[in-house]
Amino acid sequence: MGEEQQRNAKGSMVALMQAGYSWQEAAAQAGVQMSRSSAYRLLQKVCLQGAAGLQDGRHGHPAKLREPIQQWLKSYWQAAPDAPSHEVQQALENHFGICVSISHLNATRVALGLRSCPSPLRKKNVMRIQQWNQNQRGKKGQEDSCWLLLLRRRVCLPL
Repeated sequence: MGEEQQRNAKGSMVALMQAGYSWQEAAAQAGVQMSRSSAYRLLQKVCLQGAAGLQDGRHGHPAKLREPIQQWLKSYWQAAPDAPSHEVQQALENHFGICVSISHLNATRVALGLRSCPSPLRKKNVMRIQQWNQNQRGKKGQEDSCWLLLLRRRVCLPL
């Protein structure tokens, strides 16, 4: 059913309800499937606004990050690929006045084909690894052990 047909059907349902029919009878005769609360809400809206109350004002939820914002984000991430998401979130709020969750920013980054660069190793962690390697050189049978540094968790695990 098209928008115009839907609007006409709702109008006839409201007219039937005003003529004394119950909401169920009016909905059945007009060919509209609607709950009781929605029917009476529509009736009240038409009484207050007239024919304008029959128009469905919903247009869907607009995308939070439209093209200009996506372009700005893309240039921001290309200029600073290692920028943490909370900083990007703050910059976006300061520049455009919109608040976007960090998870939505991360999903947008992936959708734009960009990836975050992991932060470089902290000096403290590098020193620990070097110190561990020096300690292992003195132990027998440990010379060829392989260790993997997980950048995100910053822990050492044996392979």
